[in-house]
Amino acid sequence: MEICGEAASAAEALELTRQTLPDLILLDIRLPDGHGFNVCREILESSPDTRILMLTAFNTDNFIYGSISSGAHGYLLKEIAPEVLIQSIEDCLSGKSVITQEITGGMMRMMRGEVAAEVNAQGIQSLSPQERRVLELVADGRTNKEIGESLKLSGNTVKNYLANVFDKLKVRRRSQAAAMFIQHTDT
Repeated sequence: MEICGEAASAAEALELTRQTLPDLILLDIRLPDGHGFNVCREILESSPDTRILMLTAFNTDNFIYGSISSGAHGYLLKEIAPEVLIQSIEDCLSGKSVITQEITGGMMRMMRGEVAAEVNAQGIQSLSPQERRVLELVADGRTNKEIGESLKLSGNTVKNYLANVFDKLKVRRRSQAAAMFIQHTDT
């Protein structure tokens, strides 16, 4: 294996990919200038033979769903043992999808339909601007408290906005709402 580059942002990752045309990319979900989901889609549009493994600290249904629906070939958690990481890279390069045991629960929930498998563009469009801001922060993995601090809202106000979002999107969970948002928007 040869490492052909390292990027600290979405913009750097896209530029470096165009320059080096790597066989495989390890990509995080949270980037300083965007979501790894969008970067994944852009890379695969311009370089469909590149394999992408999401390597992240987040084991949440909405991030698993967003990664897989963006075209990632696997999803790994950052605390993975070095030898398992190497084997996962080799497996991915040989054409296999890489899903570690730690995230199979999220995959099973997606398959059972507990995480939104079909998108609801009309529901997303029906959200008010403030509801969209709250949902964007949910999709970014923020807690209600963090959302309240970021938007200068009380905890109860955040809960009320989320209740409205869930009602409009016809979902029961944060992960379902976040997955719909990620699927239908470019952040």
